[in-house]
Amino acid sequence: MAKPVKIDDEYITLGQFLKLADVIQSGGMAKWFLGEYEIFVNNEPENRRGKKLRDGDIIYIPDFGTYIVKN
Repeated sequence: MAKPVKIDDEYITLGQFLKLADVIQSGGMAKWFLGEYEIFVNNEPENRRGKKLRDGDIIYIPDFGTYIVKN
């Protein structure tokens, strides 16, 4: 079951999402995290911290879980 992550705007960047979902402690860790861990957005590998995530996008991070963006 995907954990919902609520956003208030039309989109959120992957770097902001990682912090909001409590995967990382600070926004400054995003670049490092993306270099060290595999992340899949809608079943596609993704490593750009500026990737825009919108309502309904599914983010899977092995060893961390599956998340869904909710507006």
